[in-house]
Amino acid sequence: MQSRQYDYRYGCSVEATLDVIGGRWKGVILFHLMEGTKRFNELQRLVEGCTQRMLTLQLRELEKDGVVKRTVYAEVPPKVEYSLTEFGRSLEPILLMMRDWGDRYVSQLVEQKSKVKS
Repeated sequence: MQSRQYDYRYGCSVEATLDVIGGRWKGVILFHLMEGTKRFNELQRLVEGCTQRMLTLQLRELEKDGVVKRTVYAEVPPKVEYSLTEFGRSLEPILLMMRDWGDRYVSQLVEQKSKVKS
């Protein structure tokens, strides 16, 4: 593989991608937003184990990176919805491949665990 020079802060393209989708929650949030627009509380229920504060921080970062759109409706109480931007939709193949790999990995773990018990 040939080394590349980058004008920005990243040493390689993988590092740039992981900066956007890396971490414990961002990929999970993006995966759920692939299904369509979600309100904050709906996302909070879907992303089990993520605190309200962490979900807010992660959504803000994803919005800043241009992959998530936040829409605020002028209502009382305020209604806020999150969706993938067109640029965010370009992550769908990556997220689906991560899901498929994760399914295979979990199957492998289950298989190994059952062999140990036998």
